[in-house]
Amino acid sequence: MFEKLSDFEFRGNIVVLPDFFLDRIIKINSKDELFRTITSKTTIGGGSIRGVNTFDIKGGNAVNVAYCLATMGLSVTLFTIADNIGTSILRTIFSKFGEGVNLRIKNGKHGSTTSFEFHEDEKSNANVMISDVGDNKNFGPEMVNTQTDLEAINSAKGVVLTNWASNLSGTDLAKYLFTNSPNAFHFLDPADIETRKEEFRDMLKSLNNTIDVLSINENECTSLLRACNLDSELSLNLYDISNVKQAVKLLSSEFGLEIDLHTRIGGAWSDGKDTQFAKSFHAIPKKLTGSGDCWDAADLVGYLAHLDANERLLFSNAYASLYVGRSEFEPPTIDEAVNLAQKGF
Repeated sequence: MFEKLSDFEFRGNIVVLPDFFLDRIIKINSKDELFRTITSKTTIGGGSIRGVNTFDIKGGNAVNVAYCLATMGLSVTLFTIADNIGTSILRTIFSKFGEGVNLRIKNGKHGSTTSFEFHEDEKSNANVMISDVGDNKNFGPEMVNTQTDLEAINSAKGVVLTNWASNLSGTDLAKYLFTNSPNAFHFLDPADIETRKEEFRDMLKSLNNTIDVLSINENECTSLLRACNLDSELSLNLYDISNVKQAVKLLSSEFGLEIDLHTRIGGAWSDGKDTQFAKSFHAIPKKLTGSGDCWDAADLVGYLAHLDANERLLFSNAYASLYVGRSEFEPPTIDEAVNLAQKGF
């Protein structure tokens, strides 16, 4: 594994789209503490809650995945939407990659998210996001239909479609992208599908032959199992390795496509017949937002570098673990993740 990644030199371009958000991260010790403070303020007519740690960062699954891929040395074309301020922020953020990143930004309203991170203990850490998705909710084929857009899509070695759940035109966009990039590796991460899980199930059944891999987390896995009426066949406790392996195998068999599942306890892969699982690396989380996007980027690199399933899962787990264990919002390099992955190989 390590030789493949150390010698990895990707030639080609990865297309990533479509969502961009500006995120405000609010770190809270516990939910109870937040509710007590809010209740106290509202009983006296309002006021400021001071002394809370907040951070403003770039966000959106597509932007985060593109940034991680660029950090690992891949050439990326990012299609997204933003207003003038958002466009300026994106150009500044990605400027350090030079010609390695091609930004294709449509004018419109980017999303905004306030993410509450609750750091109570390792087992109950959670982030709850309140979002205005902006014009990300209507990012359809018409947003990427110029001749230069089509040339970039058609020549891509990989196409990454994220946050289907926030995009009401997501199914049309997926069909358009995957049809117009017949030689590319097609990677799909839908984000939180709970309110549209039946629609997403139907989309997978109609487009499964165009998708190379579906990447989901435990919440999305549970939603999809329920949408397929498969939840009665196994425990939905995805803190147990055997349940995680059974869940990913059931879904892979149901849809006839490869599925990668990333959970707190580890990552799993199945093609409906075989299944692999790799445990997560222990890390004290310094942040709870963006780890799934890091995992996706590393997972894609693993596919492009022709790692086997176990190697790829180990590498992705290591990459995400290093990210959440750092205070700064910068992803690790390939070499840093390989060094950690070696310890679990």
